[in-house]
Amino acid sequence: MRQLILAASLILHTALHACIAAAFEVEDSRVFGAGSGPEISVLSTTDTDFVAPLIAAFLLERPELRLRYVVASSQEVYRAIHDEGAAFDLVISSAMDLQMKLANDGFAAGYASGAVAGLPDWARWQDRLFGFALEPVVLLASRRAMAGLEMPRTRRDLIDLLRADPGRFNGKIATYDPHVSGAGYLFATQDARQTDAFWRLAEVMGRLNARLYCCSGDMIDDLAAGRVALAYNVVGSYAMTRLPQAPDIEVIEPEDFTLALLRTAFIPVVAKQPDLGGALLDFMLGVRGRALIDGVAGLPPMDKAALKPHLRPIRLDPGLLVYLDRIKRQNFLAEWDAAMVQP
Repeated sequence: MRQLILAASLILHTALHACIAAAFEVEDSRVFGAGSGPEISVLSTTDTDFVAPLIAAFLLERPELRLRYVVASSQEVYRAIHDEGAAFDLVISSAMDLQMKLANDGFAAGYASGAVAGLPDWARWQDRLFGFALEPVVLLASRRAMAGLEMPRTRRDLIDLLRADPGRFNGKIATYDPHVSGAGYLFATQDARQTDAFWRLAEVMGRLNARLYCCSGDMIDDLAAGRVALAYNVVGSYAMTRLPQAPDIEVIEPEDFTLALLRTAFIPVVAKQPDLGGALLDFMLGVRGRALIDGVAGLPPMDKAALKPHLRPIRLDPGLLVYLDRIKRQNFLAEWDAAMVQP
């Protein structure tokens, strides 16, 4: 009997250890509000400080609620919903392709309201996935590091700049690591679809020992600290919020084209309180919510007709799934590695 008990205990310990090991990795978790009513749970890739004013404004309208806000990387958000069935009331991510796959695979519940009905067709998919912020993907440069040089305005300019002065930029270029960043993988594949210059740029960055990052915030930190001179394909909203504290940073929207991603949200089918997830989504899409989002980040309008000519929004449609095919992903990342890791 003692052996049976020990064996059962070992099995239980192993199972618990496996569950803990399988849990998705959380970067931040905070609870807002002190209401005695229900608690909304939100899983997001967006930094807590960025959305705190939006959450505070929402809770002013719904003081009976609390809101638990959990931050994870885009890959971990996907893992939490797809692999672990984590129960959140709203899921927010900047990785449009991973969000589209979750919605396409049946993880997003249908939702209808006046707020979502007002979105343009390119900013929603089957009333299951909704864009609430349009964000340019930009090049950042340190004015100190670029002293005496002209700022690049296109990818061709950037390639020429790096080739002309390799000593200045060796080890001083930052960009996403598409192996670990869902948003970084999306930007790289979309770049490659838009222009062949992307691969030439990747090869040049590889020869100059570019530093690879998981997150826009880390790239901006190193740029502000002088550890890098340039940061390529950074989410513009994060850069704009940092400019008052980092006057050395210049934000450049490449004039050949500037990708613009849709930060998207959906209500999971396993949400415990889908009505509250919908209420928060409606607030984000409403006049007050949009004003707060735009005020923090200076984002362009959701109306595509009003966009600058060089901005190219990434459409919210099943075309986003192309590079999520396992073989295509493997081939793309192999080509990326060949460009970035050179003898």
